[in-house]
Amino acid sequence: MHIFKRLSLGLALTATLLATTGCGSLATISKLEDGAGAEASRMWDRWVEGGGDIAVATTWERKVKDGISAAEVEQILKGVAVERNMRDVGTLPLSKELEARSGKKEKLLTVYSFCSPDTARKMVDFSPHMAAYLPCRISMVEKEDGLWLYTLNMDMMVKMGRKLPSPLKEEAMAVRNTIWEMMERGSKGEF
Repeated sequence: MHIFKRLSLGLALTATLLATTGCGSLATISKLEDGAGAEASRMWDRWVEGGGDIAVATTWERKVKDGISAAEVEQILKGVAVERNMRDVGTLPLSKELEARSGKKEKLLTVYSFCSPDTARKMVDFSPHMAAYLPCRISMVEKEDGLWLYTLNMDMMVKMGRKLPSPLKEEAMAVRNTIWEMMERGSKGEF
């Protein structure tokens, strides 16, 4: 039954788009990366599962394995960056800043920023709006059940948009894969 509901919803949305936007939508769809629809569907599912929270739909998250410290996760993230030729362009220790302001202990909240300058420049040349996504960030968040890592769903950039020209597509995929590896290894404590 679930597949029929999705199919019906997809057909209804397609019919609505065609009726309201016509050829403009078809022209745009023809410029998208292969598999863009499947990625949009995955995001839609996460949006629904998240109760309409757009941040759930547009991010990746990983629970850090119990027993792995924040310092170890940070070391892993920065180590993967070095291994994959990404620049560590800054750390924002938000919880420490809040503690300094209030004098009270805060749950950990740290934002790590990484960048591949050449790829960033090429992405912004391709679409100036991409500048809003710079640099790549991974946030470490302390919750009641332990540490979590969050980052932007890089598949939106690589798989959902206009077709990226070569070699930009390969470079963007390398950045995407590096962020994915950081999340995986950081959450598992894999040095």
